[in-house]
Amino acid sequence: MANEFEVELDNDIQLEEPKKYKVFLLNDDYSTMDFVIDVLVKVFRKGQEEAAQIMLTIHNKGKALCGVYTHEIAATKVAQVTKMAREKGFPLKALMEKE
Repeated sequence: MANEFEVELDNDIQLEEPKKYKVFLLNDDYSTMDFVIDVLVKVFRKGQEEAAQIMLTIHNKGKALCGVYTHEIAATKVAQVTKMAREKGFPLKALMEKE
């Protein structure tokens, strides 16, 4: 004997997309280029070539976009960058801003 259920869907429900946040890395005079690339690879899952390009943008323009995420993920990425940087003695900063 099979259980049968009838489900009524409310087609009037409108779901909102979660707000997105851009995460940037900021240039400083102390964090090494190799360390910034390492952060981009480990935290933002960039390939070596893309990480090197982003690092050069940070170096030349003062900051660069590393990714766009939901609030929780963006905040986690910022915290991971800060933790990695402090453990290595670098002042590297990440920031997030609403898209």
